[in-house]
Amino acid sequence: MKDSAQISDVLLRTDFSGLELYASGKVRDLYQVGSEHLLFIATDRLSAFDYVLATGIPQKGRVLTQLSLFWFEFLKRIVPNHLVTADVRKYPPELQKYAAQLHGRSMLVVRADMIGIECVVRGYLSGSGWKEYKAGGSVCGIKLPAGLRESDKLPEPIFTPAVKASSGHDENISFDRMVTLAGRELSQQLRELSVKVYQTAADYAETRGIIIADTKFEFGHTAAGLVLADEVLTPDSSRFWPKDKYQPGGPQDSYDKQYVRDYLEAIKWNKQPPAPALPPEVAARTSEKYVEAYTQLTGHPLPA
Repeated sequence: MKDSAQISDVLLRTDFSGLELYASGKVRDLYQVGSEHLLFIATDRLSAFDYVLATGIPQKGRVLTQLSLFWFEFLKRIVPNHLVTADVRKYPPELQKYAAQLHGRSMLVVRADMIGIECVVRGYLSGSGWKEYKAGGSVCGIKLPAGLRESDKLPEPIFTPAVKASSGHDENISFDRMVTLAGRELSQQLRELSVKVYQTAADYAETRGIIIADTKFEFGHTAAGLVLADEVLTPDSSRFWPKDKYQPGGPQDSYDKQYVRDYLEAIKWNKQPPAPALPPEVAARTSEKYVEAYTQLTGHPLPA
């Protein structure tokens, strides 16, 4: 599938004419496989400030897929997930002719009835949480101690759900609002589970020299019950900070796409379409950060 969509091994679009496109997001393309399964393909697209940039990031899709696979396996004793297999050789026959394109960046999953609330857990004060705290001393209705600095560790992780607003941006909501949308029993279950998953992952990551400042999970229902779905604990869905460089009181060095956000702020992009292209050196350094996150967390090189 080497065409104008795939330049220097950067995959920006998928085009599997024999498959039914189920959905196309900012980063992933989903294809219908039979009545019960979906094929998740992580492209090398990168979004920042809710827009997909014109430049792809080499190896990004493979990092997102392989890191999600690592965490699905690591966390399965706490919560089941929607993964069937990522071994292309075990995919249905109709997918075999696309094996080369799918290798390393795809997952066959059980189709889930997704819960339309992003389950965000924050262990440190950063991003939109820091902005909310500066304005009113709380985050998503949760009152926090006075005098906290940017990037400070919170007394305990907090659950701060979010929904997609009509503009496409994520909108932080209170837990009470989540209860109104999803019901009290499910909301409490998701809050407890999300914090437990975050804490388990964060404790492990610290042993690997990485602070997980915050992250977001997505859950859905299948015939097997509630499952962890989509991606999990990747540089796209989380803030990863090098533990040995952590210094509260301001922004942190990171393994995630904050590097790109900082570049876009520096060039004073107005955050309106069209999204700008990235210089080759920025794309290359971003790719290095994503790969570094994978190798640091797993202790293994990114699979070929």
